[in-house]
Amino acid sequence: MKTEADLLVENAAQLLTLAPSPRARDAEEKLGLIPDGTLAAKGGRIIWAGPAGETSKRVSLAPDAKEVDASGKVVLPGFIDSHTHLLFAGTREKEFELRLQGASYQEVAAGGGGIKSTVEKTRRASKEELLRVGKKHLDSMLSLGTTTVEAKTGYGLSTMDEIKMLEVLRDLAREHPVEVVPTFLGAHEIPPEYAGKTEDYVRVVIDEMIPAVAEKKLAHFCDVFCEKGVFSPVQSRQILEAGKRHGLLPKLHADELTPLGGAELAAEVGAVSADHLLFISEKGMEAMAEKGVVATLLPGTAFFLFLGRYAPARRMISKGVTVALATDFNPGSCMTESLPLITTIACTQMRMTPAEAIWGITLHAAKALRMEKELGTLEPGKQADLVILDIPDYRHLSYHFGVNHAWKVIKKGRLVWEAESAHSTIRVDPR
Repeated sequence: MKTEADLLVENAAQLLTLAPSPRARDAEEKLGLIPDGTLAAKGGRIIWAGPAGETSKRVSLAPDAKEVDASGKVVLPGFIDSHTHLLFAGTREKEFELRLQGASYQEVAAGGGGIKSTVEKTRRASKEELLRVGKKHLDSMLSLGTTTVEAKTGYGLSTMDEIKMLEVLRDLAREHPVEVVPTFLGAHEIPPEYAGKTEDYVRVVIDEMIPAVAEKKLAHFCDVFCEKGVFSPVQSRQILEAGKRHGLLPKLHADELTPLGGAELAAEVGAVSADHLLFISEKGMEAMAEKGVVATLLPGTAFFLFLGRYAPARRMISKGVTVALATDFNPGSCMTESLPLITTIACTQMRMTPAEAIWGITLHAAKALRMEKELGTLEPGKQADLVILDIPDYRHLSYHFGVNHAWKVIKKGRLVWEAESAHSTIRVDPR
């Protein structure tokens, strides 16, 4: 019996469903790669994906159906950026220059730069200003194939300003085609007014901020920057446990600049993900694998800060850790919205394969947001989020870097971005 579709993406040179058979062995099989593939959707949901030759047997088209000929192109799930600091005021290009001259990230912060400088500007910014900046960033992400973005607060660092950021993220989610997943990161840094009084600020986060965020239902996750000189493992545990009591799932910036046991803590508190992990221990990898904590690796940050080391992705994968990739888009340590660029850095610097990198920005990223039942693969029943790339083979995504390969981007079954000969447009299909 045929199923009626209102969207048909047909004749793709490669359709990557990321839904392999249990017998899959090589990279292409594990990607669920279908040569000359076609995908059908209805009402924003996928109803069928398979060889083009079988389409007429499986699918009929509604009178107003949209057909997209993807001949010679690669179709795969819309990219998911599972760790960003999307919303901020001002930029920090002067700090970039200082680091080029030899200053460390910590030295820049001690001199009045770093996160605190962005906090000052973001506190002064109006909601309207932040909304305008956020839309611009989302436009850029969408044009590169990203259809879902996790967005953290952490540049407010007061109850009023953290709520302000979360309310802007809520408005962005309503107004922009990109799906925005909000994370509360009140424990991003110690604000200037609490210098030398970290414990007092921890109590504000626990007793004031988290209850206010939860009452307004503005965030899905609670995150902490667990790092030397910021929040200790003990303080991080207290904050994450408080978040859990208020229904906020835990996430963790862990083991980025020093080996502090953040990965082990993430496993102990049942975190959805632990991110960065440049200094993760063997014990931490094993604990994360056992507890199912996703490792969200951010190689763009190590690259941009020229730290001289990257997270041990190959070791994590060998131990059974689920590895996601994200941009860590932010004004200080990784000013890029490009997930395709991140896949190139992951391949060249962490020795991930092109297939592993694609998993990292699709299904594994969805797992890092607890959205794998909706996103990350092109399977019947899931949301019809997909990107069509003007490349002959999926490996070109990370191989041919520094250019935009996105041809069309579809969100919930609707065409929301397309490349044109003279310019590119962002729009919502009126259908």
